[in-house]
Amino acid sequence: MTSQTSNPPLAACSVVYRSVRVSNTTQIFLTLSAHVAAVCRSGYYQLRQLWLLVRSMSSDAVKTLVQAFISCRLDYNSMFYGITDGLMSRLQSSQNAAARLVSEARRYDHITPVLQKLHWLPVRRRVDFKMATLVYLSLFSMAPPYLAADC
Repeated sequence: MTSQTSNPPLAACSVVYRSVRVSNTTQIFLTLSAHVAAVCRSGYYQLRQLWLLVRSMSSDAVKTLVQAFISCRLDYNSMFYGITDGLMSRLQSSQNAAARLVSEARRYDHITPVLQKLHWLPVRRRVDFKMATLVYLSLFSMAPPYLAADC
């Protein structure tokens, strides 16, 4: 009688189980991929809900709500540092959709001038800025103790 844990049938294997056997890096990538998908999915959901209210609110109110619901999801995750370009482009796409909602730009308008007008950094630059700020604060003992202890 063979053990089920030593050699599971192929149909019972999950993607994460197979990736653990391949390498730890693959598991981290698949976990981040799922997280990025969840962040983008919830961001697009919030944008669809806000789109219904845009015409009845001022532009400052729309910008504040987008900051609260979309940009904070992109900012609080410093774990996005060093992720692949494909995952970063998905996050950038959700930021672009948020910028189009705030500025009322059309789908095929260039997004760079819109982001500059709103004073928003692209997602990769936001992540780099967040990491640089954390390192600076850690080096000069202004960070929380759990961060300062590692520097």
